[in-house]
Amino acid sequence: MEMDLSKGMPAKIKMKTTISQGASVENFAFDETGKVVYMNGAYYIRYQETHDAVEIPVTVKLDASGVVTIIRRGETTTRMRFGEGERYETSYHTPQGMITMETVTRQLRISYRDQPFSGELRMEYDLYFNKEKLGNYKLQLLFTV
Repeated sequence: MEMDLSKGMPAKIKMKTTISQGASVENFAFDETGKVVYMNGAYYIRYQETHDAVEIPVTVKLDASGVVTIIRRGETTTRMRFGEGERYETSYHTPQGMITMETVTRQLRISYRDQPFSGELRMEYDLYFNKEKLGNYKLQLLFTV
C-alpha cells in the first residue's frame, strides 16, 4: 500500500524528555495518537500534550536539512529550533510579554524506517535564558504510522 503522507496519516507518538538542572532530574513521557504530514521536504508530527487536563497542540517539524523545530501553542506559544552544534535564539510569548531564550544543540539524530513507516528523533540540548544555563535536556520522539 502506497502512503500519501501529504494528506497526513494517523500515527502513534511517544515522547520522552529528561531535564537535568543541577542535582535535580525530571522525566516526562507522553504516549499520544497524532498525525504525520509530509510537506515541502519536511515531516510534521502533530499531537496534543496533556498537562493537568489542559491540551496543548504540539508540532514537531523534521526538516531534510536536519533542523528540528518544535512549536507549542498553549497559554504561551513557543517556537524552538535545533541544529546539531548550532545555537538558536528562540522567543516565548507569555502573558507578561516576550522572553528570549537560546538553545544549544549538542547532539541531534533523525532516522526513518519503512514497513511500518516510522521515525525517531534523539536530541540533547542546553537551554539558556539571559546567558544563564537553565538545564540540560534530552529528548526522544518516536512515531509510527
